[in-house]
Order: sequence, then structure tokens, then C-alpha cells
Amino acid sequence: MGDPKFSRRSYDTPSHPWQGERIKAEVVLVKSYGLKNKTEVWKAQSVLRNYRKQARELQALLRGGDAQAKKEADALLNKCGRIGVLPLEGATLNDILALTEKNILGRRLQTIVYEKGLASTITQARQMIVHGHIFMNGHKVTVPGYIVTRNEESTIEFNPASPYTDEMHPMRISAEQAAANLATKAAQVADDNNADEGAQEE
Repeated sequence: MGDPKFSRRSYDTPSHPWQGERIKAEVVLVKSYGLKNKTEVWKAQSVLRNYRKQARELQALLRGGDAQAKKEADALLNKCGRIGVLPLEGATLNDILALTEKNILGRRLQTIVYEKGLASTITQARQMIVHGHIFMNGHKVTVPGYIVTRNEESTIEFNPASPYTDEMHPMRISAEQAAANLATKAAQVADDNNADEGAQEE
């Protein structure tokens, strides 16, 4: 029958257990994205680290004129475009090197459910997913950390059997208000950034 297969850890842990600045940054990410623990931050960092490693290796090969490297670079950029961390067109390997954990965490199902206004808080989005209230592509998805592609994003909806499908459900009303507040806040940040840029030009 062969040797039994054991699942292996799919992420790397920090090289040093106590680094004050790193720990503070991780706590901020855990709170901002409603993560269960720091392990989910480390998973995002590992995904990002793999993308960066591939990008650096491909850059070196491209400088040597490797034709296969060009194909692999295009495939990597297309993949990053599909999952929404880079534009579908015009991105370069340098753009991959500029990505941060926030780019990966922002494509988690939990984050997108909250940003679409299906939940009133980021933690409630996680609860709704785990409890089976969210459908994607017509199927129930119960993994908050699932990385959503651009094509899948538009298919995210409530489970037809969920009580949240009732538009008058108290949670639906509060979620819609939260989404409106989030949009207003984003608009204010954009206005502030534009004002700062205008002041610098003067």
C-alpha cells in the first residue's frame, strides 16, 4: 500500500521568535483582516515569498536571454493578474517584487465578502463563511482564507438556504450601512491623497 502520506506545513514561521516590530505589524494585520491567528499572516507571507523568489530567478534568466524564462514570466504575471494582486495587462516582474502581505490578504474570501457588503464586520464575514452562508460559483465555500480570482469574485453571494437572503434581515441592513461607510471612508482617503499631492506640486 505504500507509506502513509502526512500533510506538511505549507508556510514558513519567523526565523526569530521575538522581534518587537514584526510582532506589532502582525497584530495589526490580524485585527485589520479578522484573521484567526498569526499563522494566516505567515501563510500570506510564504505565498508572497514564493512569488518574489520566482520573479527574481526569472529576472536573472531573462537577462541571459532565456526563451523559456519569458514564457514562465508571462505565466507568473498572468497568475498574479487572475487572482487580482496585479493588473491583467502591463504588469512586470518588478511589480511582483513590490507586492506586500496586504495584497494577498486582500484577496481572501473573508476580505472580499466584507468589502462586497455581505457582512457588517470583517469578523462577521469569517463567521458567515465558516457557517456555510456564502456561495461562490454556485457552491458553498467554508474556507475564509480561500484566494478568490477575478472571475470568481462576481459569483460570491449568500447561500440560497441562508436566512441572510432576506433583504430585511437586520444583519443585511447593518452590512449595507457598513459598506456605505467603507466607500465613504475610501473616498475621503482618496481626496486627502489628492490634496496632499496638489500641495506638494505648489
